[in-house]
This record gives sequence, C-alpha cells and structure tokens, in this order.
Amino acid sequence: MGGYPDSLNPGNGLLAESYTMYELVFDTPIAVDATGAYVPELATDWTVSEDGLTWTLTIRDDATFHDGTPVTAEDVAYSIQLYRDTPDFPYLPSYATYFEDIQAPDETTVTLTTAEPLGNFEANMVFMYVVPKHIWEPAVAAVPCEGTASPPPEESAPPPCGALAFENEEMIGSGPFKLHEASQGEYVILDANKDYWGTVPAIDGVVFQTITNPDARVTALTTNNVDAISEFPATAVSALRNEPNITVNLADIAAGGSLRDVFFNMVADEDCPDGGVCSGHPALKDVAVRQALATAFDKQQIVDVATLGTASLGLSLVPPGLGDFYANEVADYPFDVDAANAMLDDAGYEDTDGDGIRECLPSQDCDNLTFRFNYADDIDTAPREAELIAANWEQIGVATEIQGIDPDTLTENFCCPIFDYDVILWGWGSDPDPAFLLGVAVCTEIDTGFSETGYCNPDYDALYDAQAVETDHEARVEMIHEMQQILVDDVPYIIPYYAQSLSAWRTDTFTGWLQTNPTLGLEDPSNLSAIRPAE
Repeated sequence: MGGYPDSLNPGNGLLAESYTMYELVFDTPIAVDATGAYVPELATDWTVSEDGLTWTLTIRDDATFHDGTPVTAEDVAYSIQLYRDTPDFPYLPSYATYFEDIQAPDETTVTLTTAEPLGNFEANMVFMYVVPKHIWEPAVAAVPCEGTASPPPEESAPPPCGALAFENEEMIGSGPFKLHEASQGEYVILDANKDYWGTVPAIDGVVFQTITNPDARVTALTTNNVDAISEFPATAVSALRNEPNITVNLADIAAGGSLRDVFFNMVADEDCPDGGVCSGHPALKDVAVRQALATAFDKQQIVDVATLGTASLGLSLVPPGLGDFYANEVADYPFDVDAANAMLDDAGYEDTDGDGIRECLPSQDCDNLTFRFNYADDIDTAPREAELIAANWEQIGVATEIQGIDPDTLTENFCCPIFDYDVILWGWGSDPDPAFLLGVAVCTEIDTGFSETGYCNPDYDALYDAQAVETDHEARVEMIHEMQQILVDDVPYIIPYYAQSLSAWRTDTFTGWLQTNPTLGLEDPSNLSAIRPAE
C-alpha cells in the first residue's frame, strides 16, 4: 500500500490505511456487505421499540478477543460510550452522539436510547469498533488529563484525555486477524485469528508493506515481491494486463464509494477555532470567486488525463453508489472559461497591471488572486491533477502555488482545525449512509477539525439535523438532495470525480481473490478470508 496507518487507536484514526487495519482486527455490531446491505456481525439481531427511541441488540455469545477473553455486551456498550464521550476523536463520536443512554443489562444484550428516532441506525453501528473493556478502561484511566494530577472523577464516562492518549500498541480486538508487529512507516504484520467465531482465514497472515513510490509498487508485484497491490497508477493497467500470472480488477466501490475533492478555506473570522491560524485567502470567502473557479474546472479532462477514464464525473459529497441519496437532478457548473471570466469581471476582480493575475477587491486584505494549492502526496495522481487544475484557473487570471505535503502534516499543521491553507486537493471514502460525509459541512464541526472548509450555513445545518431523525425514507432522501443542492450552490467543495477500485494480484501465489463488482477491496476481511495458497 502507498501509506501507513496514522494510529492503532480506532478512535484517533484519520487515514484510510488505519481503517483497513481496524476492519481486519476489530468487529463491529453490524457490518455492510458488497451489495450495501447491513448484515449481522457481533450483533445477531437488532430491534427498535414502538416509539423508535430504544434499540436493542442481541450480542453473539461465541466471540472472544485475541487475548482469549470472551466478548460480552458490556464490551460493546463500553466501546460505544467511549466514542460518544470522547468528542476530540476525529470521526467516531459522530456515530455515537445520538445515544443518550447506553446499557448492557446482561451478557448478550445492549440497549441504546435516543432522544429522537434515528433514520440511519445501522449505519451508525458499522464503525463502532468493539474494544476490550478490561484493557481499555484501566489504560484510559491511567492517563491524567492535562493540568490535573488524576483523571476526572466521573466514573460513568471514560476520561477523554486518556482515550486520546492511549496508543493501543497491542491492538487487541476480536476480528479475523490480530496484530503481530507494526513498524512505523514501513509495514504492519497481521496473523490470522484461528479462533475466530466467523470464517477463519485460510492464510497464516498478511504483511501490509508501505511502498510510497507508485512505480515501485507495480514493480514489486511484477517481480513477485508482493502478492497484491490496491493502489497504482492507471497508466500501469495495460502493462500489468500483459504480464503473466497477474490479474487486474477495475470495479465500483461498494457501500458508497470514493471521491476526489478540492476544497476551499472559507472559515469566517468569528468562527476561527481556538489555536487556529485561519489564514485562508480573503477572496475565497466570496461565493462569486468559488463559483467562477468551479466553472473554470474541467472535470472531464482530469478523468481522461489523470485517471485514464477509470473514474466518473463528480458532483457532490454523496456518490452515486449511495443509490437514491445521490442527487442526479442537481446541475453542475459546465466547464466554460469565458463564463468564468465574465463572473469574475462582474464581481469586480480586474487585472489592471496586465500580469495575467486578477487583483483583489479594495475591501479585501490581499494583493491578487494567487492561491496556495496543497495536496496529499500519497495520492498517486495528485501532482498531475493539480497541474491540470492550475492550467484551467490560469485562463481566468488565477495563479496557484502548488505543494505536495504528507497526509499527517497536512492534517495537523495545515488543514483542520488550523485552517492554514487556501485550497487543498484530497479525497474521501464514503460510508454506506450519506450522513457522515455531509456532516463535514455543518457549523458545529468547525471547532472539532472535522470541518475541512470552515463552511457554515444555518439552513444546511437545519436540514442535516432534520434528516438525522427522519424515519420516512423518501422524506429523508428529499432533504439530502436539498443539502447537495446547497453545497453545489455555495461551493465549499468541488468534486472532480468518483473513483473506482483499481487492484491487481498474482495468481501463482494465492487464489480465491473475489472479483465482485462492486467490491469491498482486496484488503477487506471478506477477501483476505477467502484466499488460499496456490497449488
């Protein structure tokens, strides 16, 4: 793989590589299959009360953690509470925040009570990685909060500071694989869990080797130094298909999908978080500028040139893989350089000195429309995409200063909630439900760092809150479509494309790789539990 997990603590994970490990090492109450259907995992059954406020999960009684301790409902309840009560975890609290009361009345029952009905309960369970209470509770309690001699005395909730600081180096879970060894930036070795309650892997283990150079990744496959790769340039597809004993698989991504995004720093001065730099270019707070940038954005060129056609044109934060949640009736900005120039002319941005770069408005604290353009340097196609975008924007008098930055640094020192950037090219993998990705645009996430843009629109927030408790599917779909329209109109994001899964593997070392379309990926437990040594 191209990157490396940024944390073995599932609460702290930001990068896709981390979630690959979590899916293999931990179980969740409910999982999702390649068709997008919710299926039992640790929970064999779940029901909701007549008033829609209390969910009851029946927890299987034959699962054990990797240290041999049985998994009980108390571990499930503790884990959900841990994520709910640690708001500084970047992602997982958003799934657990709705549960006001979390109980384990017996070893196989968990009850979750909400203030209002939930329209997407199952989706909130898919990422509730169950951790062993007997390990986490003392470890979390042993870490004092900053400025205190001991953890907070409230026994009903784990101290947030301890949960954040716990590195979880042993990474004990109950999943089909268990941690053997991890070397930062180099590799992660997982052993098969031969005592797994579900399908026991036929292989002995998996070595996830980090190879940052995409060409070296391809070479490692062709020279039989690795058995499979799940990230490589589209330019290598033809050559790999001509290689003996190698299969290339191009497929849609199951349970949502993956998208490329270009987003703008538009946080208002009054919304700048404590400790934030909030140095975004003033012109990017002008919706006319963002709409002009979207109009001068040739998405088809990026799909054709950067991905060689292995992607589909993007529109909103909700990918087509989410079915009727995708708002295909929303009109995108057609690529039109003349129209984009006219938009900036009408907004008062002129190039009075003839240097090819438009000047800022007199009311703005800036000289001209030169934007810092950063991208995560673990994206193989990002350099070419950035060049294409810069060339588009140059035609409307906008200059860019392009710099690739490693993902950890980009997150911690530039993005969120620091807001020390102008434009960033990155990407998201979607959940099986749209609420997660749409949540990056709500006002309350600016301080948490989940908001990448600082975008804040009360009308959007009202719709987000309403869809969360709407149990009528058609009504919820209508709200989510309206939210997508708002985001396209306000342009905190430009979505160049929705990616497909591009993977390749050797057929002479292991067999049984799943060639489903859509796919959950080579690294999904369903795949790694299916393969076996070639004869």
